[in-house]
Amino acid sequence: DVVETQGHYRSRWRSIWIMYLTMFLSSVGFSIVIMSVWPYLQKIDPTADASFLGWIIASYSIGQMVASPLFGLWSNYRPRREPLVVSTAISVAANCLYAYVHVPHSHNRYYMLTARALVGFGAGNVAVVRSYIAGATSLTERTSAMANTSACQAVGFILGPVFQTCFTLIGEEGITWKLIDLQLNMYTTPVLFGALLGVINIILIFAIFREHRVDDMGRQCTSINAEGEESGGVAQDAEGTIDQVAVVAINFLFFVILFVFAVFETIATPLTMDMYSWTRKEAVFYNGIILSVVGIESVIVFMVVKTLAKRTGERAILHGGLLIVLLGFFILLPWGKKLPNIQWQEIKNNSIPRTTYPEMLMPFWSLQAVQLPANQTVEPVGCPVTQSWCLNTPMIYLAQYISSDVLIGLGYPVCNVMSYTLYSKILGPKPQGAYMGWLTASGSGARILGPVFVSQVYTHLGPRWAFSLICGVVVVSLLLLEIVYKRLIAFSVRYGRMQE
Repeated sequence: DVVETQGHYRSRWRSIWIMYLTMFLSSVGFSIVIMSVWPYLQKIDPTADASFLGWIIASYSIGQMVASPLFGLWSNYRPRREPLVVSTAISVAANCLYAYVHVPHSHNRYYMLTARALVGFGAGNVAVVRSYIAGATSLTERTSAMANTSACQAVGFILGPVFQTCFTLIGEEGITWKLIDLQLNMYTTPVLFGALLGVINIILIFAIFREHRVDDMGRQCTSINAEGEESGGVAQDAEGTIDQVAVVAINFLFFVILFVFAVFETIATPLTMDMYSWTRKEAVFYNGIILSVVGIESVIVFMVVKTLAKRTGERAILHGGLLIVLLGFFILLPWGKKLPNIQWQEIKNNSIPRTTYPEMLMPFWSLQAVQLPANQTVEPVGCPVTQSWCLNTPMIYLAQYISSDVLIGLGYPVCNVMSYTLYSKILGPKPQGAYMGWLTASGSGARILGPVFVSQVYTHLGPRWAFSLICGVVVVSLLLLEIVYKRLIAFSVRYGRMQE
């Protein structure tokens, strides 16, 4: 056995911390502009409508879905510093492009679409980050490291809008640097700040990040990604085949987990506007508070689950997390007799706006800038009569909605961490970059399809059908987990090299 030295241990964990930072900055890059995309789009291209905004929001996930397998495969054969630096550089360039989308005289919306897609493409390095952490930690360290990674990602999503809010103090006009055609305002400063963070990240990757690999027992191993003096250690025993059934099962479970959370995130504003007669402003404000609390709850869960997994094992916690998510959506089913308030005004005045299909594709925070027509002074509230189910479907009480938020905020982070942890353990000593890329891509695909699914079903059939179908999907996931439960074990345990 090769005992790990103190110097190697410190260098290994410094590199893991750089990966935490990379994950944090990747999520900040998504969320730091999400609140201002719509007003900025209207400013640079007044002809753009809400349907195009849906494409801009989705372009990030599309870019990440395409890039994740590519960067993951790259990291299987070359030093991980290469895809990490290239992907981060792409994000930096994309943020700079976003800051200049006002300059062209036409097609500005397409430049913004390209910029956001490239930011998502750069975020494909999530697969590289996860694969590195999986290879640089022992089995006993893995759950904790994966939980920390997810916590950093969650904190990034929470702090991004906070940074955006601080930059609104600069104002819509801001300062113009005519020499280079740069406008520093509330729309461009956040992305330039994101670009600066990306440059700092690249510097830290060069200065601190080193290739490290340990086996499941924590012994230093040789790595195909290492160069020169970084390649010390014993060869890791990689004999044996990966359980592809377990791999496909985890990919499916991860897709479902991200799918149901995307549904939950998307439906928040339309549901509360329909059920509680909230205005757009009220829906954005109250849901912003609720989902911020859910985000904080998730970070706490990420920290707690590390200790819990040591006692019960990852499979049992994943099972429990799915049950909690199922309960959360089951509670959302309409059970009472009271009907929601109806927007009868729509019958009298067809010009009154309502939540349309393209707007349903937006996360709740994107709706805050959707304005009423100039001739409309009072915003209609309640469930639109054009949604026929409003006339016969009982309302979902606020207590139901809050309880569901709490439960989903508890179950989602548990399932997220356990999926990544089990997946990395199943893959074992094999190169994990490409596999992690496919897992990330499945999650990105879920974030694209979730809003489309819920917008169609909710608008035409109502919450009873929408949430019943979600409950059915989660039940299928639980049945699949039961079928493959015994196969979801670490590679080393499967081949008898370690005891579970």
